[in-house]
Amino acid sequence: MTLAYIMAPGRGDADLILSGLAADLAARGLRLGGTVQINTERATDGPCDMDVRVLPDGPVLRISQHLGQFSRGCRLDPAALETAVGLVEARLTRDLDLLIVNKFGKHEAEGRGFRDVIAAAIGLGIPVLVGVNGLNLAAFEAFADGFATPLPAERRALLDWAEAVTARAAEPA
Repeated sequence: MTLAYIMAPGRGDADLILSGLAADLAARGLRLGGTVQINTERATDGPCDMDVRVLPDGPVLRISQHLGQFSRGCRLDPAALETAVGLVEARLTRDLDLLIVNKFGKHEAEGRGFRDVIAAAIGLGIPVLVGVNGLNLAAFEAFADGFATPLPAERRALLDWAEAVTARAAEPA
């Protein structure tokens, strides 16, 4: 079982790191599944828009709701997230080299979202890399049950890790 995660200090940093990593790995010919998040700042009216790109080649889905300038509640669109989950699940096969999940968030912490997809990928022997934030770290650790490896949120370290686990996955059993 190969499950690893990153945490990055700044808002949106893990999204940028995982998106860049996915582009680098795809350019090297790896077969990727999962999602990466793309945040687009708004000129006015509140926080960024959040989209996910389903790997390897789309679609891109808006997973945030525009709730107005002064809203403080969760902006996640649960239906859009579950659509992304369904698309990733439909593409989950042993042929994948790596599954990237942009975030183990509130929905995963509560037993929904990408939680079952992560477990299914692990069951198929596909290495998994997940972004985690401090708010959901305890829930992720409980889910991983001691089997997740923390990785530095640095391009070179992640490329080295991906190369090592995908090479190991390619070795005959």
